[in-house]
Amino acid sequence: MSNETELIQADAAHVIHSLHHPSAHQAPKVWVGGEGAMIHDINGRAYIDGLSGLWNVVVGHGREELAQAAYDQMRQLAYYSSYVGGTNLPAIQLAEKLAQRCYPSINTFFFTSGGAESSESSFKTARFYWKALGKPEKVKFISRMKGYHGVTLAAMSATGLPAYWPMFEPRVPGFVHIESPYPYRFVNPTPELSDGVAAANLLEAAILREGPETVAGFIAEPVQGAGGVIPPQDDYFARIREICDQYEVLFIADEVITGFGRTGRWFALEHYGVEPDIVLFAKAITSGYVPLGGIGVTDAIRDVIMSVPGDQRWMHAFTYSGHPTACAVALANLAIIEREGLVARAGEVGNYMLKALHELDELPAVGNVRGKGLMAAVELVADKASKAPFPASEQVGLRVQQELTKRGLFTRIIGDTICLAPPFVIPTETVDQLVQIIGDAVVEVT
Repeated sequence: MSNETELIQADAAHVIHSLHHPSAHQAPKVWVGGEGAMIHDINGRAYIDGLSGLWNVVVGHGREELAQAAYDQMRQLAYYSSYVGGTNLPAIQLAEKLAQRCYPSINTFFFTSGGAESSESSFKTARFYWKALGKPEKVKFISRMKGYHGVTLAAMSATGLPAYWPMFEPRVPGFVHIESPYPYRFVNPTPELSDGVAAANLLEAAILREGPETVAGFIAEPVQGAGGVIPPQDDYFARIREICDQYEVLFIADEVITGFGRTGRWFALEHYGVEPDIVLFAKAITSGYVPLGGIGVTDAIRDVIMSVPGDQRWMHAFTYSGHPTACAVALANLAIIEREGLVARAGEVGNYMLKALHELDELPAVGNVRGKGLMAAVELVADKASKAPFPASEQVGLRVQQELTKRGLFTRIIGDTICLAPPFVIPTETVDQLVQIIGDAVVEVT
């Protein structure tokens, strides 16, 4: 079976896709290959990969050394459980490598298969920590609107994108949301304070409303990704860290998208001079070649895990935690990132891309261009002065996406916001092409 029509019919008959609805899957792309920052469909047409697959293929497509790393490890030991009482070489080596690269206070890691599992692991670890310290009432979590932390049940309850909720209600109790700092649209309730501090103070208000003795943690992406690529104000996270310290709330950084160089630093909170208590990672750790994620915890949290009585142990586990093949691919991937200087390159090419995208500011429909490192967004509006969005009935985002695809750029549009996060290896001339395509598509539709 190689005919595209037959393949699409078989897909429709047998595969349920993420965020599934048949109306959105009438003409799916059948992807068959990729090289660098380009992906190829079954008809042989090449497209710029505007979102690195799903924010994850940072070293680019077609890296034979990653396939080789998987092959070599699979021949030796493809898989064995790393439940307590057993371990393997790649898992040990990867944890050591992460201790070198992660925040100084974080030196210990638990491995998962992806971002949502990492969110779940962080929530359970935070509750465990407070119970072990004799504060069993600290069970609630505060997150932000426009935040995305996965869609397993607790992760979905933390995710601040309401479209994910209705058909799966009731959500897990104990999850509370505050507004995003969203600089383009944030309305400062306390103008005597900077927008960043005012937005962060919404966390303090929520903690006081819920009762500090009941709040276990605050979870936030350093740059909100699936909510529309939203970098915060520069002074936001310093105030967040202060508030978490003041009220004994664990600060959980969801670096599933931002970790391993996406913003031009190994981890994105480095831009803001703060460290979290728990860090989540996934996606770029293997460039998406095999599923792997995890959490890192501070030495203080690690010491609590290590010192409780045996009957109160950290009873959390996944079959594929510390999967030797996944860890081997991660090690090879991190070696590429280091060897080719891709973290610095993401920062440099990101600056180049953002500057080029700002040339679109003159278009009447472009309300806001924003970004951090090699992730950016172009938000389209009906009226620049009032920032009024286009009516949903006009389906501007969908139509722009169709025009982008027609012109050879495949990426994700959230509402009327074009999201961009190409592989770190994208050439600058391909960035120019990407920006040209966006400009043409926006003009065509609006």
